[in-house]
Amino acid sequence: MRPARALIDLQALRHNYQLAREVTGAKALAVIKADAYGHGAVRCAQALQEQADGFAVACIEEALQLREAGIGGPILLLEGFFEADELALIEQQDLWCVVHSLWQLELIERSAVRKPLTVWLKLDSGMHRVGLHPADYQAAYRRLLASGKVAKIVLMSHFARADELDCPRSTEQLAVFEQARQGLVAEVSLRNSPAVLGWPQVPSDWVRPGIMLYGASPFEQAQALAARLQPVMTLESKIISVRELPADEPVGYGARFVTERPTRVGVVAMGYADGYPRHAPTGTPVLIDGRPSRLIGRVSMDMLCVDLSDLPGTGLGSRVELWGKQILASDVATRAGTIPYQLFCNLRRVPLLYCEA
Repeated sequence: MRPARALIDLQALRHNYQLAREVTGAKALAVIKADAYGHGAVRCAQALQEQADGFAVACIEEALQLREAGIGGPILLLEGFFEADELALIEQQDLWCVVHSLWQLELIERSAVRKPLTVWLKLDSGMHRVGLHPADYQAAYRRLLASGKVAKIVLMSHFARADELDCPRSTEQLAVFEQARQGLVAEVSLRNSPAVLGWPQVPSDWVRPGIMLYGASPFEQAQALAARLQPVMTLESKIISVRELPADEPVGYGARFVTERPTRVGVVAMGYADGYPRHAPTGTPVLIDGRPSRLIGRVSMDMLCVDLSDLPGTGLGSRVELWGKQILASDVATRAGTIPYQLFCNLRRVPLLYCEA
């Protein structure tokens, strides 16, 4: 079989979840939307089920996949519902639901649900994506309670720039939230991964670790707590062909790399159809049989090329780590002008193999 694969370290996943709990002292919803950021939602949920306070997904399809796999306990729909008829499923499957718009509130009020719902009431504190306007927040809270359709409300918002540790925007958003919730008696959830790691002053009864679960730092600079994260995914493949080229020979599409000296070129079974970023430039780090090297030339759909010139003993069958515990996904992402979130979520065609170390 084609040697490209992604190894998923479930023990590292549990370590990262426990870190979120340890540094906040709060309950934590493990965010496993988008197929657990490409890591496999069902297997990740199963690995965390005994310790997680609950899970968060984007939509009801993702929640139903978990329920069908036997995942019990709280599952929060981060985008809430899209149609009124989803409310029956939310009630039946005992799901928690974000309410971020007045139209959702109105549908709950008109619904025929018999078992009161758990609602996370989302405030737009300044990100301006979804969330209730601060002027509508308290009235929405009171309407939900008065409807008789809601058993519990958690107050929430989402930071736009918490990954920028020197930016005042998170403090400004916190002030908007505190003003909007004044006098309301309910649990609070504000902290996503960067806020868990970098904003200890932000109150949260519930935290929502996402990217940090998978061992990638949300920050561009070094950060003490982020340094304790353990990468969960190792993307690897093997050398399937070797070329010995003289100086001044082009490699790959578009001749983006031309050899400057006699060069041993290794061809790796990995490309952008697998999720490796096409725009990763020459010089992007790789590890070959445990030794550092670099990508050369343009990434193709199914293959990419690496430099074997200074690595005697490497060749056909040599193991190549594209990202993982030694080549950080964040470093590859930076070289490719993207973020580790996108690297993980773009993974496809590559089998996921689960292990405990």
